[in-house]
Amino acid sequence: MAVTKTGIGVSLVLIFLSSIAQAQTRTRPADDRVTITPRKITIIRTGEVAKNFPHRRKALVTYPIISGLRDQVVLRKVRAILQFKNIFGSTLDEYREDAWLEEFSYDVNYNHNHILDLTFTETGSAAYPDTHHQHFTIDLRRGSVVKANDVFLADKLEQLAGLVNEKLQRELKESTPEILKSGDITANDLRDLHDALKFEMADLDNFEVSTDGLVFLYDAGFPHVIEALEPDGRYRFSYKELKPYLKPDSLLWQFVD
Repeated sequence: MAVTKTGIGVSLVLIFLSSIAQAQTRTRPADDRVTITPRKITIIRTGEVAKNFPHRRKALVTYPIISGLRDQVVLRKVRAILQFKNIFGSTLDEYREDAWLEEFSYDVNYNHNHILDLTFTETGSAAYPDTHHQHFTIDLRRGSVVKANDVFLADKLEQLAGLVNEKLQRELKESTPEILKSGDITANDLRDLHDALKFEMADLDNFEVSTDGLVFLYDAGFPHVIEALEPDGRYRFSYKELKPYLKPDSLLWQFVD
């Protein structure tokens, strides 16, 4: 069958337009996730700080630059939540003027289905080395931090906190910290410390999102010298287990079968 030049020209135009459409589809910002670009900065300390702490002249900072949402209002809200000073309460200049920080970084736990879940970590040293974590679960539909009241039934919060506390208490009962072997603390002292720990309703606000469930996070808040006595503080529940406690119209209901 003969093909005319006109027919060839039309076909080329259609192919060209199709390629443009595909490229636009690939590059068009999504509504249900963000684009995260890591920005790395090396803090250089000078003056008295560098003189007094020559081994801490530098610190490495890696933090996320957020983009990619079509809704610019929501994007601005997300960026506001994750402003650098909002993470651990310090600016880059404040980190530079103090010798404590050694490294600042982050992990992306989840970035799909209108949920952005990030954990930030800072490590440093004063009298002792120390590590701090800060966690955010953000609703990308509204540009807000997700709280327990947003996703769980109000009349079920106390019961849910009780279930998480059961896992905490089981961990405390079954754990035997290595520090007991050193003789620096007695079993009775350890029992007294652990008896004061309880997962409360207020602790439900801090949870990490994954595709198969939530991990409730618990910080015992022990001082550094006895930090080894803290529980792991991570208590996982599947969405099937959480179904009776979830609001049917909430952000997390999409994961319920």
